[in-house]
Amino acid sequence: MSWLNERPRLRKGMASVTGLAAGTVLALAGAAAPAAHAASGTLGAAAADSGRYFGTAVAAGRLGDPTYATILDREFNMITPENEMKWDTTEPSRGNFNFGPGDQIVSHATSHGQRMRGHTLVWHSQLPGWVGGIRDANTLRSVMNNHITNEMTHFKGRIYAWDVVNEAFADNGSGQHRSSVFQDVLGNGFIEEAFRTARSVDPSAKLCYNDYNIENWTDAKTQGVYNMVRDFKSRGVPIDCVGLQSHFGAGGPPSSFQTTLSSFAALGVDVQITELDIAQASPTAYANTVKACMNVARCTGITVWGIRDSDSWRSGDNPLLFSGNGAKKPAYDAALSALGGGGTGDPGGIVPGQVYALSVASAGRVLDVPAGQTANGAPLQVWDAGGAANQQWRASQNGDGSYTLTNVGSGRVLDEPGGRTGNGTRMEIWDANGGANQHWRASRNGDASYTLTNVASGRALEVPSGQSANGSPVQVWDANGGANQHWNFR
Repeated sequence: MSWLNERPRLRKGMASVTGLAAGTVLALAGAAAPAAHAASGTLGAAAADSGRYFGTAVAAGRLGDPTYATILDREFNMITPENEMKWDTTEPSRGNFNFGPGDQIVSHATSHGQRMRGHTLVWHSQLPGWVGGIRDANTLRSVMNNHITNEMTHFKGRIYAWDVVNEAFADNGSGQHRSSVFQDVLGNGFIEEAFRTARSVDPSAKLCYNDYNIENWTDAKTQGVYNMVRDFKSRGVPIDCVGLQSHFGAGGPPSSFQTTLSSFAALGVDVQITELDIAQASPTAYANTVKACMNVARCTGITVWGIRDSDSWRSGDNPLLFSGNGAKKPAYDAALSALGGGGTGDPGGIVPGQVYALSVASAGRVLDVPAGQTANGAPLQVWDAGGAANQQWRASQNGDGSYTLTNVGSGRVLDEPGGRTGNGTRMEIWDANGGANQHWRASRNGDASYTLTNVASGRALEVPSGQSANGSPVQVWDANGGANQHWNFR
């Protein structure tokens, strides 16, 4: 289990305690053997090679530090604000909102091609006194929903995933909710209400429950969160992901950590390691943590809670991947290697400039632009392979490690319609514009196929489950490891 029994409730320094369709197989369109694809040399790029992200917590006040900013922009492709989106910052007095510090971080992320996790909307800590003093249920319900609505609306379209509710479960072995103003005044239903409100505000953002000490599968707290998520999924309560904070002692993750990840994922949610730090930063402990995520298809990313040891809320434990002067520690090399980066590369990888036919494993049919349709917005389908230009796609690699796939017949690229990121969105072709909705991360599967994950939505390219006939549409959906999300490059 995590080394903590109860996390500190105050800030420490600036930090709080607190692709391609899945499985696409690649083979050359011609007879030549594929060239080697060099392994990625940074954490973010190596994670992107498998359709994941590698992020860090960021403090707005440190963005002016050139060493800090250089490491941030070189290594990480996801950002979580440490304190800048918490309630005491964003709504210090009722109805008066301050999004300036959060905007500063979002602006930095946008200008450097990084995505954002929003942290956090409803939490018992770092809560202004005016909220904690409310004792009327109708008032508190209105205040909570208004806060969620205003903050999510302000950042709408710029946040990949929100920690909607944070640390709502107790550490006393009961598996029940902790006492808080929300629990005590609104009762058990406040978590569900927060998630339903969040979905109504931004249907495209992934909605996560985030907590600590839920890494060991047999712990009562872990089982309490698991039972809540299972209940939510069975009743259609909108929840997309579970964040496991992963503040570990020197021994690293518990032996059941991967079991915990896979068990939550089996409920139909993504899992994310959201606040990783490990006392003394053992390379083995970091490698084991990363490998556990890599071994679970729906573990979509890892965030470390700070960049340098000197930035950490646990600075005395030296728990991060970079020393105080910004030098890479041995744990960095271990994490990079576990991600699949820093080595000699995958000799069967996607070759930039090469032309491929993309065959979906479930149907054996290929990604196809309907014959005679070459205009912007032409919808994509699968069809029996015929070798024509409308079924051929040229791969080019982007600076973030993702790929753009250009249809040879039309000259237009595989595109997720701008602003449409929900499950079931049908794919099309469009003029290349360099947008994230035209960038696809390719994750290699055990059968040598690839899962293609759209950078804008975080969802996988697929043929709808159970549809395999000629003309079946091609869409995006949450990654689930199915053959309908596995693509072979031929």
